[in-house]
Amino acid sequence: MYTRRTYKFTELAIWTRFDTLRIFSVITLWVLAYYFLDLTWLKIPWTPVALIGTAVAFIIGFQNNVTYDRIWEARKIWGGIVNTSRSFGMFVQDMVTNEHAKTQQSDEALAKEVKTLTYRHIAWMTALRHAMRVQKQWETTVNQRTNQEWGIRPPERLSTLEDDLKPYLSKEDFDDIMTKDNKQTALLYQQSHHLRKLKESGLIWEFSFLELEGVLKDLFDLQGKSERIKNFPYPRQFATLNHWFMWILLLFLPVALVPQFMDIGESLTNTYPFISNLFIWLTIPIYTAVGWVFHTMERIGRTGDNPFEGTSNDVPISTIVRGIEIDLRQNLGENKEDIPEQFEAKFNVQF
Repeated sequence: MYTRRTYKFTELAIWTRFDTLRIFSVITLWVLAYYFLDLTWLKIPWTPVALIGTAVAFIIGFQNNVTYDRIWEARKIWGGIVNTSRSFGMFVQDMVTNEHAKTQQSDEALAKEVKTLTYRHIAWMTALRHAMRVQKQWETTVNQRTNQEWGIRPPERLSTLEDDLKPYLSKEDFDDIMTKDNKQTALLYQQSHHLRKLKESGLIWEFSFLELEGVLKDLFDLQGKSERIKNFPYPRQFATLNHWFMWILLLFLPVALVPQFMDIGESLTNTYPFISNLFIWLTIPIYTAVGWVFHTMERIGRTGDNPFEGTSNDVPISTIVRGIEIDLRQNLGENKEDIPEQFEAKFNVQF
């Protein structure tokens, strides 16, 4: 339903080029030192390196599994918001009627009540997506140089919450909401109070009121789950140790790998003397490839830690909210010219 970025190998290489350059520099310095300074005595056996490599592979695999679970759970939560929002829009249109009204209302008055409830729900989704985009101190992926090169930002970084809420709320509701810290929670409270007033006037049947209150409860549950992921990061001790363990491996690996290539080169002295002298330089591309794989896998895990941070790989909550808004307003009978268009996808990225 939502187009996400599909990476080609060339784009992945560009995305990691600064990390690759660091890895390339490390092995080049080691090879230069061995080649010109005769450090044949400086070597370690493969056993400790293999043990560290195994541990790093396990912990990176664990991190990637956990971060993927976080992304997938976030996507399921917002999928639930999609379904519940559509149900709410349908219920409101069919349950606000004159059937049990104490005083009959005109069709225009009923339509106004339906529109107010629907627009307030859109405001709730807008407030929630803005809350999910507020940057936490542990959300640093979006600030990385290669994550900013395309110059694209989520819509929440291009407009303020106040400006985005005003079109959907009355001045009284807006002023009340802006005094609250958790604005999305306050909006659901407003919805409940409004539904109660409609029930008391008979515009909503009591059983319909209970059904709609149940929908609000579901929205509270989904909001709480989304806030839990936002406010509780992937444990920092795991994230930090993963990074440093990976670099310990990359710094120890040359001390085992370069002497190995030197030994292979010496074994070729009698048969291929020219190749024998240069064989050590093959360490550079081999090590760079191995280091790139480990570092890239670790970085991919870090990129997926926070699914609402606002990078090109996160859950596209802005696109989801705008899609629901378009559905709800079209089913209110509004003209397409009056309904905002879907957020533009730039470089095949939707936020």
